[in-house]
Amino acid sequence: MKLPLSSISMRVSSTSNIPRVAAAALCAVLALGSGMAAHAADDASDSSASGYSFGGRFTGPSHWRFAGSPYTLHFHPSPEHRHVWAVGVEKQWDATDWLAGASYFSNSFGQDSAYVYVGKRYPGLWGWTSNEYFAQWSAGVLWGYRGEYKNKVPFNYRGISPGLLFSLGWQFTPKDALTVHALGDAGLMLQYSREFR
Repeated sequence: MKLPLSSISMRVSSTSNIPRVAAAALCAVLALGSGMAAHAADDASDSSASGYSFGGRFTGPSHWRFAGSPYTLHFHPSPEHRHVWAVGVEKQWDATDWLAGASYFSNSFGQDSAYVYVGKRYPGLWGWTSNEYFAQWSAGVLWGYRGEYKNKVPFNYRGISPGLLFSLGWQFTPKDALTVHALGDAGLMLQYSREFR
Protein backbone atom coordinates (compact mmCIF):
# COMPACT_ATOMS: atom_id res chain seq x y z
CA MET A 1 0.00 0.00 0.00
CA LYS A 2 1.39 3.41 -0.91
CA LEU A 3 0.81 6.40 1.33
CA PRO A 4 0.01 9.66 -0.49
CA LEU A 5 2.96 11.52 1.01
CA SER A 6 4.27 12.62 -2.38
CA SER A 7 0.97 14.41 -3.00
CA ILE A 8 1.54 16.71 -0.03
CA SER A 9 3.03 19.93 -1.34
CA MET A 10 2.79 23.44 -0.02
CA ARG A 11 4.76 26.59 0.44
CA VAL A 12 6.33 27.24 3.82
CA SER A 13 4.77 30.69 4.04
CA SER A 14 1.26 29.52 3.17
CA THR A 15 -1.28 29.09 5.96
CA SER A 16 -4.27 28.41 3.74
CA ASN A 17 -3.01 24.86 3.12
CA ILE A 18 -2.93 23.85 6.78
CA PRO A 19 -6.32 22.05 6.69
CA ARG A 20 -5.26 20.24 3.50
CA VAL A 21 -2.07 18.87 5.09
CA ALA A 22 -3.91 17.91 8.30
CA ALA A 23 -6.57 16.15 6.21
CA ALA A 24 -3.90 14.35 4.17
CA ALA A 25 -2.22 13.10 7.36
CA LEU A 26 -5.54 11.93 8.77
CA CYS A 27 -6.42 10.20 5.48
CA ALA A 28 -3.06 8.41 5.52
CA VAL A 29 -3.75 7.02 9.01
CA LEU A 30 -7.29 5.99 8.09
CA ALA A 31 -6.06 4.34 4.90
CA LEU A 32 -3.34 2.54 6.82
CA GLY A 33 -5.82 1.30 9.42
CA SER A 34 -8.40 0.32 6.79
CA GLY A 35 -5.83 -1.48 4.69
CA MET A 36 -4.57 -3.46 7.67
CA ALA A 37 -8.09 -4.35 8.74
CA ALA A 38 -9.05 -5.45 5.22
CA HIS A 39 -5.87 -7.50 4.90
CA ALA A 40 -6.48 -9.13 8.30
CA ALA A 41 -10.09 -9.91 7.34
CA ASP A 42 -8.94 -11.52 4.10
CA ASP A 43 -6.43 -13.68 6.00
CA ALA A 44 -9.04 -14.68 8.60
CA SER A 45 -11.58 -15.68 5.94
CA ASP A 46 -9.13 -17.95 4.13
CA SER A 47 -6.99 -20.08 6.41
CA SER A 48 -4.74 -21.02 3.51
CA ALA A 49 -4.07 -17.41 2.52
CA SER A 50 -0.46 -16.78 1.67
CA GLY A 51 -0.66 -13.07 2.56
CA TYR A 52 1.04 -11.60 5.61
CA SER A 53 -1.29 -10.46 8.40
CA PHE A 54 1.34 -8.47 10.28
CA GLY A 55 1.56 -11.31 12.78
CA GLY A 56 -1.81 -10.36 14.28
CA ARG A 57 -0.42 -7.06 15.56
CA PHE A 58 -3.10 -4.89 13.96
CA THR A 59 -6.22 -6.99 14.48
CA GLY A 60 -9.00 -7.15 17.01
CA PRO A 61 -10.59 -4.44 19.15
CA SER A 62 -8.97 -1.03 19.06
CA HIS A 63 -9.44 2.55 20.16
CA TRP A 64 -8.53 6.03 18.93
CA ARG A 65 -6.38 8.62 20.65
CA PHE A 66 -6.23 12.33 19.81
CA ALA A 67 -3.19 14.28 20.95
CA GLY A 68 -1.88 17.81 21.15
CA SER A 69 1.50 19.23 22.05
CA PRO A 70 1.72 22.80 23.26
CA TYR A 71 5.39 22.87 24.24
CA THR A 72 8.81 21.65 23.13
CA LEU A 73 12.06 22.12 25.03
CA HIS A 74 15.13 22.59 22.80
CA PHE A 75 18.41 21.33 24.25
CA HIS A 76 20.32 23.92 22.22
CA PRO A 77 18.07 27.00 21.80
CA SER A 78 18.71 29.16 18.75
CA PRO A 79 17.33 32.49 17.52
CA GLU A 80 16.13 30.55 14.45
CA HIS A 81 13.78 28.43 16.58
CA ARG A 82 10.06 29.06 16.47
CA HIS A 83 7.28 27.82 18.72
CA VAL A 84 6.66 24.10 18.08
CA TRP A 85 3.16 22.65 18.35
CA ALA A 86 1.60 19.40 17.17
CA VAL A 87 -1.78 17.70 16.77
CA GLY A 88 -2.23 14.04 16.01
CA VAL A 89 -4.43 10.98 15.84
CA GLU A 90 -3.47 7.45 16.73
CA LYS A 91 -5.18 4.05 16.62
CA GLN A 92 -4.09 1.45 19.19
CA TRP A 93 -5.02 -2.24 19.07
CA ASP A 94 -6.04 -3.32 22.56
CA ALA A 95 -4.74 -6.90 22.63
CA THR A 96 -1.26 -6.14 21.28
CA ASP A 97 -0.69 -2.44 22.12
CA TRP A 98 0.55 -1.84 18.56
CA LEU A 99 -0.45 1.49 17.07
CA ALA A 100 -0.53 3.51 13.87
CA GLY A 101 -0.89 7.25 13.65
CA ALA A 102 -0.18 10.59 12.07
CA SER A 103 0.80 13.97 13.41
CA TYR A 104 0.72 17.42 11.86
CA PHE A 105 3.07 19.97 13.42
CA SER A 106 5.03 23.15 13.04
CA ASN A 107 8.70 22.24 13.26
CA SER A 108 11.42 24.18 15.08
CA PHE A 109 11.84 26.48 12.08
CA GLY A 110 8.15 27.29 11.58
CA GLN A 111 7.66 24.89 8.67
CA ASP A 112 4.49 22.83 8.29
CA SER A 113 5.44 19.19 8.85
CA ALA A 114 3.88 15.74 9.24
CA TYR A 115 4.81 12.34 10.68
CA VAL A 116 3.05 9.07 9.71
CA TYR A 117 4.08 6.07 11.79
CA VAL A 118 3.56 2.69 13.41
CA GLY A 119 4.76 1.79 16.88
CA LYS A 120 4.11 0.01 20.14
CA ARG A 121 3.12 1.04 23.65
CA TYR A 122 4.39 -0.79 26.74
CA PRO A 123 1.99 -0.25 29.67
CA GLY A 124 3.70 -0.75 33.01
CA LEU A 125 7.16 -0.11 31.55
CA TRP A 126 7.74 -3.80 30.77
CA GLY A 127 6.35 -4.85 34.16
CA TRP A 128 8.49 -2.51 36.27
CA THR A 129 5.62 -0.24 37.34
CA SER A 130 1.86 -0.10 37.46
CA ASN A 131 0.06 0.16 34.10
CA GLU A 132 -0.49 3.90 34.47
CA TYR A 133 3.13 4.50 33.39
CA PHE A 134 4.18 3.51 29.90
CA ALA A 135 6.97 3.57 27.35
CA GLN A 136 6.33 3.91 23.64
CA TRP A 137 8.27 3.95 20.40
CA SER A 138 7.24 4.84 16.88
CA ALA A 139 8.93 4.72 13.50
CA GLY A 140 7.73 6.16 10.23
CA VAL A 141 8.06 8.82 7.58
CA LEU A 142 8.69 12.46 8.45
CA TRP A 143 7.81 15.23 5.99
CA GLY A 144 8.87 18.80 6.58
CA TYR A 145 12.38 20.08 6.92
CA ARG A 146 12.96 21.82 3.58
CA GLY A 147 15.12 24.50 2.05
CA GLU A 148 17.88 25.81 4.27
CA TYR A 149 16.76 23.45 7.09
CA LYS A 150 16.91 20.21 5.08
CA ASN A 151 20.04 19.05 6.91
CA LYS A 152 18.47 19.43 10.36
CA VAL A 153 17.20 15.81 10.16
CA PRO A 154 19.25 12.85 8.89
CA PHE A 155 18.63 11.09 5.57
CA ASN A 156 16.40 13.90 4.30
CA TYR A 157 15.52 13.66 0.62
CA ARG A 158 13.34 16.47 -0.74
CA GLY A 159 11.78 17.05 2.66
CA ILE A 160 11.07 13.36 3.38
CA SER A 161 13.10 11.42 5.94
CA PRO A 162 12.75 8.50 8.34
CA GLY A 163 11.40 9.33 11.79
CA LEU A 164 11.86 7.60 15.14
CA LEU A 165 10.51 8.60 18.56
CA PHE A 166 11.00 7.17 22.03
CA SER A 167 8.54 8.27 24.70
CA LEU A 168 7.64 7.94 28.38
CA GLY A 169 4.16 8.68 29.67
CA TRP A 170 1.70 8.72 32.51
CA GLN A 171 -1.92 7.60 32.00
CA PHE A 172 -3.37 9.73 34.82
CA THR A 173 -7.01 8.77 34.11
CA PRO A 174 -8.42 5.88 32.06
CA LYS A 175 -8.71 8.27 29.07
CA ASP A 176 -6.10 11.00 29.64
CA ALA A 177 -2.30 10.84 29.43
CA LEU A 178 0.78 13.04 29.45
CA THR A 179 3.74 11.94 27.34
CA VAL A 180 7.29 13.21 26.88
CA HIS A 181 8.79 12.42 23.46
CA ALA A 182 12.57 12.39 22.98
CA LEU A 183 13.32 14.24 19.73
CA GLY A 184 16.76 12.75 19.17
CA ASP A 185 19.43 15.10 20.48
CA ALA A 186 17.29 18.17 19.66
CA GLY A 187 14.86 18.30 22.57
CA LEU A 188 11.79 17.00 24.39
CA MET A 189 8.14 17.43 23.41
CA LEU A 190 5.34 17.46 25.97
CA GLN A 191 2.04 15.98 24.77
CA TYR A 192 -1.48 15.58 26.18
CA SER A 193 -3.71 12.86 24.73
CA ARG A 194 -7.33 11.76 25.12
CA GLU A 195 -8.58 8.28 24.27
CA PHE A 196 -11.94 7.49 22.68
CA ARG A 197 -13.15 3.92 23.21
